Amino acid sequence: MTGTTPTVRWQAHAFAQLDAATLYALLKLRSEVFVVEQQCVYLDPDGKDAHPGAVHVIGRAQDDGIAAYLRILPAGLSYPQVSFGRVLTAPAYRGRGLGDALVRVALAEIERRWPGSDVQIGAQAHLEHYYARHGFVRHSDPYLDDGIAHIDMLRVAGALE
Repeated sequence: MTGTTPTVRWQAHAFAQLDAATLYALLKLRSEVFVVEQQCVYLDPDGKDAHPGAVHVIGRAQDDGIAAYLRILPAGLSYPQVSFGRVLTAPAYRGRGLGDALVRVALAEIERRWPGSDVQIGAQAHLEHYYARHGFVRHSDPYLDDGIAHIDMLRVAGALE
C-alpha cells in the first residue's frame, strides 16, 4: 500500500435514493475508470443501475467525494446468483486498502438483503487471487469482455473472507 486507509463513510442506496449530483459523480467516475482509463468503448449505463433491486455501494471520502464504488445486482439480473460489479477505487485513493473494505461492505450488504445467498462475479482475470481472499473461486475459463480477460468467480454462502 502507498498510504494509510483513509476514513470513508459507506453508503448503500437504491437507484431512486441517489440524488442527481451523486448519480452524475458516480457515472462520471465509472466512465473515467472503465471507458477512458481502461479504454473500453461501451455503454456503461446498461439499464441495470435503475433496477428496483440494484444497490449502489458508495465510499465517500472526508471531502464527500466518491473514493470507492460498486454495484450489487439481485439474482437473475446478470447471473443466476446475486452479483456485484463496476468495482472501482477512484485514482486518488488507490493503493490504500479501500478495495478490500469495499468488498467486505458489499458482502455484508448482500448478506443483510439476501441472507445465505451465493455470489457470482465476472472479475478481471488478473484479480483472481484478490477475490480469492474474499472467498471467491474460479467458476469459468477465461473470456474476453471489452478486450480484457475475465473469469467468472463464485462465492458460496458462508465462505470465509
